[in-house]
Amino acid sequence: MADTVTQTQAPAAAHAAVNAAYTTTTEVPHAPTEHHAEPELWGLAPFQIVSISMALVILIAIFGGKVHKAIAGGLDGKIATIRQQLDEAKQLRVEAEALRDEYAAKIAGAEKDAEAMLVNARHEADAILAKAEDDSKAMVERRKRMAEDKIAAAERDAVEDVRARAAGAATAAARKLIAEKHDAEADRKLADELIAGI
Repeated sequence: MADTVTQTQAPAAAHAAVNAAYTTTTEVPHAPTEHHAEPELWGLAPFQIVSISMALVILIAIFGGKVHKAIAGGLDGKIATIRQQLDEAKQLRVEAEALRDEYAAKIAGAEKDAEAMLVNARHEADAILAKAEDDSKAMVERRKRMAEDKIAAAERDAVEDVRARAAGAATAAARKLIAEKHDAEADRKLADELIAGI
């Protein structure tokens, strides 16, 4: 701030010095001479216009630098914000690609697991079918044996029944024949022979 005050006072002091020198050299004591009209702009003498222009140039240089720094600082801030956003976007992209790769690996693993489960299920189904076929064959075989055993038992029963009936019929026929052909004398002879054989 002190620099600004001294810089703004310096052109004013220079202006006053120039003005004093000009007035002393141009004044002629009471000489009746012709009066020259000096060029003016807005009521100012040329040295005043030059002084004001120099002061304006110095002010523009001082404040223009500060404005330039403020604009450059603002732009640098914007650039830093955009870089940060780009870095965040790159990081998000890397994370998204990692997630994509992870899910692709999970999907591939799930497909392999599903395929393995399908193969396992087919093997289990084949094993169950084979066991069911074996069990049904064994059951048919058991029932066939049971039926054959029942038939054999029925045949044995029938044969025994036929034998028993045949034995009963033979016994009845033998009694009848013995009763008709044997009398008491033949019985005594038969009994004596049996006792003698003992």
